[in-house]
Amino acid sequence: MAVLMVTLILPILSQSQESDFGNWLIYIGNKKLNNNWNIHNEIQYRNYNAIGDLEQLLLRTGLGYTFNDSKNNLLLGYGYILSKNYTEGASDDKTSVNEHRIFQQFTSGQTVGSVKLNHRYRFEQRFVEDDFKMRFRYFLALNVPFTNKEDNAFYASAYNEVFLNTETSVFDRNRVYAGIGYNLNSNIRLEAGYMNQFFETNGRDQFNIFTYVNF
Repeated sequence: MAVLMVTLILPILSQSQESDFGNWLIYIGNKKLNNNWNIHNEIQYRNYNAIGDLEQLLLRTGLGYTFNDSKNNLLLGYGYILSKNYTEGASDDKTSVNEHRIFQQFTSGQTVGSVKLNHRYRFEQRFVEDDFKMRFRYFLALNVPFTNKEDNAFYASAYNEVFLNTETSVFDRNRVYAGIGYNLNSNIRLEAGYMNQFFETNGRDQFNIFTYVNF
């Protein structure tokens, strides 16, 4: 299913390179060490267009501790972000920006009927070249299965995430996403959907493709 979706959507994105429609390829993994401890690992390859015009490469990992019947998780993590920013004007030249990021987060899950809710609170300390910034993020997501059958593999997914800076220009950005997912098995699921990222004065659209792996 995922291969078919990519095949259908990539030609459309390739024709939309000048319309600020990009593509994010995202892998999110979770390695369970025991009943309490886990290792988070994540790779995001973000493109200005369909693929091949790198906007940002994000690598993230962390050590987490789960408690309260696996519903809550505290995690300390590190991220490396390489951004390729176009210079002002009509030039095709790019500048590279390196960021090292330390973050702390708390996630909490709950179930309402067949709907799964996930709250995530994240505090980031960002070392962007020679600059230091801090930011708070709140993420609310929900997953809704298409049917209540035990063997149902398809689900709808949506989330909203707001980013707030600790200094001037408090509002940083907001992300709204909606997509469709498929559970391959109990450990792997695939998901694809549309995301709008709204900044203070402009916005940007993305087609996101996710792979989630628990091992």
